[in-house]
This record gives sequence, structure tokens and C-alpha cells, in this order.
Amino acid sequence: MFKQARLKLTAWYLLIIMLVSLSFSFFIYEMLKREVERFARIQHVRIERRLRPNSFSIEIPLLNLPQEELDLVSESRQRIIMMLGVVNLVIFVFAGGLGYLLAGKTLHPIKDMVDEQNRFITDASHELRTPLTSLKSTMEVALRDKNMSLTEARNLIMESIEETNTLQQLTEDLLQFSQTNQTSDFKFEMAKLTDLIKTSIHQVQPLAKIKSITIENKVEDYEIKANKKGIIDVFVILLDNAIKYSPEKSFITLSSRKTEKNVTLLIQDQGLGIEEKDIPHIFNRFYRSDVARIKSTSKGFGLGLSIAKRIIELHGGKISVKSSLGKGSLFVVSLPNK
Repeated sequence: MFKQARLKLTAWYLLIIMLVSLSFSFFIYEMLKREVERFARIQHVRIERRLRPNSFSIEIPLLNLPQEELDLVSESRQRIIMMLGVVNLVIFVFAGGLGYLLAGKTLHPIKDMVDEQNRFITDASHELRTPLTSLKSTMEVALRDKNMSLTEARNLIMESIEETNTLQQLTEDLLQFSQTNQTSDFKFEMAKLTDLIKTSIHQVQPLAKIKSITIENKVEDYEIKANKKGIIDVFVILLDNAIKYSPEKSFITLSSRKTEKNVTLLIQDQGLGIEEKDIPHIFNRFYRSDVARIKSTSKGFGLGLSIAKRIIELHGGKISVKSSLGKGSLFVVSLPNK
């Protein structure tokens, strides 16, 4: 599809360039033709003066010139046409190659966007297929079982609710991910970092209590210009991940620092850690490391960190991670200082 579009766009570029080139060539040809004819007349008058000094220097029509001079004028015209033809041929070849390159560069962002959308649809379909298949299979088996007891029916309903919750969570993640691409409603205002952190901790505190995890808040009272909901979502995602992949009765420490240009939040956990080979990919959509898949019972989809990165980028900031397997992870969020 994009190859055909590239060729069509190249053809349009080439058409426009050649129309301009041929228009200039026609103009140049007319100018040079007139100059050649004028020069031929002048030369003829000069010769006539030498032969007949007392004659008047009247400009004569071109057709009244001697045949030799007319042949010379005709030959000059042909040379001009040939020269302009060669020039236009060179322009055609050069413009075709350059137009093809420019068409590729023009379509490249569009191609990347379409490829990204296709990958998103493929990844989302893959993630949706598993819970849907499980739910469908469970229901089909239950329908064929004519001797199902009330207890078995209740267990089936509970399993179905769990799968439905999984689908609901995935749908909410996908919706949140799509909303991060709609920047028109992304409003910024001054906010205190401590207030945003407290709100985020309040949202994840029930999860932390289940695992008896202590969240140590050492964040200082800095002001940042941010979209409050977006930044709270980022902090909730990072804290939620830290809780999921940390052992019971461990600590999560939040601290901050400020420079002339940035305000930085640091989230340190004592969790599973991330393998070095996985670190470059953890912010990719739907990516989950092998360690997270095997050792964690959480049913994440690998969208959270991708969402967090997108929100931070919309703020003009950066997010990074330092981690060692079995020693925990340190996530660093850097935001512009006002």
C-alpha cells in the first residue's frame, strides 16, 4: 500500500517539477531564439554597410536574409532545443530520484503511525483472546455437564467473574492508553508534589496493607506545572507495580530532589528486580519480563509503564529505571521545574 502511495506521490512531485521546468525552458527558448534572430539581422546589416557604405541601415525581415544565414539561424534553434532537452532530461532523472526519497520521508511518519496502530490492534486482540477463550471454554464445559452441583455452579460463576474482571481491567487500561494520545484535553496547572504523592499513596494503600508493605514518603514540598490527574496516574502505576513485585513486609521509599531545571521523584522498592536484558523494553506496550510472569501472581498486561512514559513525555519529562535482579528497582521520574 505504501509503496504504491510512494510511487504516486513521486509522480505528482515529478509532474509539478517538470511543468515548471518545461515552462522555464519554453521561456528561455523564446528569448534565445529572438536573440539569435536579432544577432543574424545585425550581422547582415553590418555586412551590407561594408559592401554599400551609402545604404541605409534598415532592419530587414528575417525571411529576406540569405539562405546561408537562415540555415545558421535554424541550426542555432535546433541546438537550443537539443540543449534544453538534455537539461530537462537531467532534471527529470534527478527530480525523479529526489522525489522518490522525499515521498518516502513524507510518508514515513504516516507509515509508522499505521504500523503502530496495527501492532496495537494485534497486541490488544492477543491479550483479549486469552480471557475470552477461557471464559467461553468454561461455559461450554458447564453447559455439557448435566449433573453440575450448586457448589460447582457457584465456583464456575466465581471463575467467570474473575475472567470478567480481567477483561474489565484490560479494557480500562486500553482506554487509558488511548486517552494519553488525546493531548487537546491535557491541561496543566501548578500543583504541589506532596499533594499528588499523598493522593497516589491513598489509592494504593489497600494493596500495600494486604502484603504488609510500608510506604515511606520522604518527598519534599516542591511545586510543579502538571496535569494533576495524569501525574497521579503515573505515581499510582509506579507504586502499584512496586507493590505487586515486592515481597511481604518490605519497604517502598519515595524521595525527591530539585535542580535548576527539574524536579525528580525517586521510587525505590525491594522487589524482584528486572533483568538487564528486559530494562530497554519494559516501557514497551504489552511487555512483561519473564521474571514478572513466572514469580508474580498479578494479572498485569504490560500497559502501565507504557502509559506512564507517555504521560511523562507529554509533560516534557523523562522516566527511567535502575534495577538489579533480586535487589529491587529504582524508578526515576524527572519533570520540568515550572
